[in-house]
Amino acid sequence: MSCGYGTSGFQCGVVYTVDGVTQERAQEIHDLGVTIGLTEFNPTSVDWDTPIPWKSGSDGTIMTSGEAWGMMIGFGLGLTAVTVLLTIMEKKFGGSASTSEQFNTAGRDVKIGLTGSVIVSQWTWAATLLQSSNVAWNYGITGPFWYASGATIQILLFGILAIELKRRCPSAHTFLEVIKARWGTAAHFVFLIFGLLANLIVSAMLLLGGCATYSAVAGVNVQASSFVIPLLTLVYTLVGGLKATFLAGYIHTCVIMVILVIFVTSVYGIEFDCSDTTKSCVSLGSASVVYERLQFMTSLPVRVNETLGLHQGPANLGGELNRQGTYLTMMSIDGFKFGVINIIGNFGTVFVDQSYWQSAIAAKPSAAHKGYILGGMVWFTIPFALATALGLAGNALNVALTSGDAGSGLVPPASAIALFGDWGGILVMVQLTMAILSTGSAECIAVSSLLSYDVYRTYINPQASGKQILLMSRVFVCLWALVMAIASIVLNEMGVGLGYVYNFMATALGSAVVPIACSIYTDKLDSIFAMAAAVLGGIIAVASWLIYAGSLDDSYGSFFDKSGQLEAQLTGGCVALGASALICGIGCVVKPMNFDWNILLEKVELVGGDGGEDAKVLGDDVDGTPEALLAAKKWVWKVAMGLTFFLVVAWPAFFVPMGMFGKSTFQLWSGIALMWGWCGTGVIVFLPIYESMGGIMSICGLGKKGEAPSKTTEVVSSSATA
Repeated sequence: MSCGYGTSGFQCGVVYTVDGVTQERAQEIHDLGVTIGLTEFNPTSVDWDTPIPWKSGSDGTIMTSGEAWGMMIGFGLGLTAVTVLLTIMEKKFGGSASTSEQFNTAGRDVKIGLTGSVIVSQWTWAATLLQSSNVAWNYGITGPFWYASGATIQILLFGILAIELKRRCPSAHTFLEVIKARWGTAAHFVFLIFGLLANLIVSAMLLLGGCATYSAVAGVNVQASSFVIPLLTLVYTLVGGLKATFLAGYIHTCVIMVILVIFVTSVYGIEFDCSDTTKSCVSLGSASVVYERLQFMTSLPVRVNETLGLHQGPANLGGELNRQGTYLTMMSIDGFKFGVINIIGNFGTVFVDQSYWQSAIAAKPSAAHKGYILGGMVWFTIPFALATALGLAGNALNVALTSGDAGSGLVPPASAIALFGDWGGILVMVQLTMAILSTGSAECIAVSSLLSYDVYRTYINPQASGKQILLMSRVFVCLWALVMAIASIVLNEMGVGLGYVYNFMATALGSAVVPIACSIYTDKLDSIFAMAAAVLGGIIAVASWLIYAGSLDDSYGSFFDKSGQLEAQLTGGCVALGASALICGIGCVVKPMNFDWNILLEKVELVGGDGGEDAKVLGDDVDGTPEALLAAKKWVWKVAMGLTFFLVVAWPAFFVPMGMFGKSTFQLWSGIALMWGWCGTGVIVFLPIYESMGGIMSICGLGKKGEAPSKTTEVVSSSATA
């Protein structure tokens, strides 16, 4: 908290001896504070030699395994009950049919608000909450910024592909149907492998991060939780399909965003009681105090003690130092490297992941592009604001965190516990549970669609009816829940951490990004060059990654440790995307295909036999007309490109000449984080309800006499009445 003059608590300019600190040591601390010019924080209010403990158990846990199981299963079952109830109500009042089309596409009538909230839910992984604060703890403000901007632009740019899919293949169920119709069977097999690999990496990483954190904070068995967590999403996914997944995603998003606002507001706006001047003050309350605490932390002599959890000295200990050794600068070489690999890797996990194509397919024509813009800009605040708060707080409060703790994703619970006590840790675990359940459900339904339409319907039973597709979809949901559990356990047994898998995404998936985007965006790329870009680009990328890792000296450890170095992963990711783009560019110039888009309309058909063949893929309103869709394409192209340029070029470039931030600059930075958090929360929570107000009023009996809810009434309408 801020020191004062004549107020209760710690006064400015006074030397205090809190418990465990000698008068001599307190005077040294005071003198250092005077030297660096602290004016709003009294450094003698903290025992800098004894970091704040946050683990309550003798084994380093913050809660018992029974409490953790109760939280996990309780939230899972509670959410399942609510989601199933609302799904039943949606079918009763909204008039949706139990067809394969409804199960896998949610009726293709989801509005902007719900589309945006689902994007936020799908894109909020365990890594979003954990890894973003880890890079903040390591690199300072540049970490959360590059995490957020580097993973937002893919969502924004995907809005362009979403509207192109509506224009050129409105009856599609998966992105692979487009590839099969355009490039044939061989290309279909190639990109099916990449698609399933993307889902496997995301699913395994989702569980790996969540289960490892549960194990670290509560001693929960990783093998057991890897099976239980997917099971908790199965019931509502099997009952309601994609629409139920969307509803659950909305609920998850609301919970995550509300808790985010609590954390960010507490760090930058609320001062806790520090009236007892004999005890270390554990309170922040303003950007000024955070600034001066971090300034003091980096001015201390370098002290790293894994036993005590000391992490003091210039920023980015163990790596290339930030400009002036401060956490408060964009001039961080390691932070920038992380940003580059973050950008490249996340193109793969968006453009190659069926779940994002599925959200575009489910959206109304007027919502497909706007929903992605909304979702991307709201999601930005989760890693940006949350990590700017809890990630920096871990250092500012002198919390007992080791590099191992940070690498395991424990910065958020540690910082929250230091501020709020046990309730802080519980709130973080609630956020984590919401993220795991929502993304797990989305991945299950996404893989189910791939296997149902691109394997079963394409190669096993081409004449499959809607009822058969619906049955197989449910079977594949269960199958993938089992696969993702096994994958998580295998990675854990191999000792592969969340950070390693996260950075490896760029190398593994980067080569498929450009050809997949070209499949719906340009008519020039043909099948040979598309497959060559994906396969050869991937081979070259893996070779580059391994060669670079092998060139590192033995000081980096084993070859596995070398392959996990940021520079090695960065090399693989850059080569994957760059080589693939080059091959695609050559193909478009040397051997242009000039594909006739009408072929997609002829070859990609709806599934009949259960009424699904009567689905109106573009709805009945004017937004589904060719003219409206073309106008939407022009709008989203300008907006997505403009925001992308702003987030990854203009914003960081503006702050480059500022070097180490002054106090007023950091106040502005943290004010933006706080404002973005509040605004994003308000929009994503209330917009879906506002859009469904007509249906809500009708269901509640407050609409016009004789008026029934529209078939396209959002499932959120049911949510409000429940």
